[in-house]
Amino acid sequence: MTIASILGTKGRDVLSVTAHQTVMEAAALLAEKRIGALPVMDGPNVAGIFSERDVIHALKSHGVDALTRKVGDVMTAPAITVSPSDSVIGALSLMTRRRIRHLPVIESGRIIGVVSIGDLVKYRIDRIEADAAAMRDYIQTA
Repeated sequence: MTIASILGTKGRDVLSVTAHQTVMEAAALLAEKRIGALPVMDGPNVAGIFSERDVIHALKSHGVDALTRKVGDVMTAPAITVSPSDSVIGALSLMTRRRIRHLPVIESGRIIGVVSIGDLVKYRIDRIEADAAAMRDYIQTA
């Protein structure tokens, strides 16, 4: 099971922001799209990641003025990334160790998707349920 399997079912549309946009603009996009994080792009490169947690930390540190700050001032950088060939289990382990919930997927130096811990857990549960159903079918026919 690889990250490519997840992207195959989820799609590869990537919303992003730049480091020069305001926290308010980025937070509005998070809310509008009902997502938890956005890659922060510097041209074709991922410069960092901007998440709900970054909004909260910025508000704690800067109060309401945080909303007018630039994303580049509050984003998490560098972004931790995975490749499409990485295993789902490896990505889950990485997310658990680093206490993160979103991973940009990079192939040949370009972002091709973002996976969340929810995507990975759902995929694992679906696979476990399919394996259990196959095992039940095998046992019933034996």
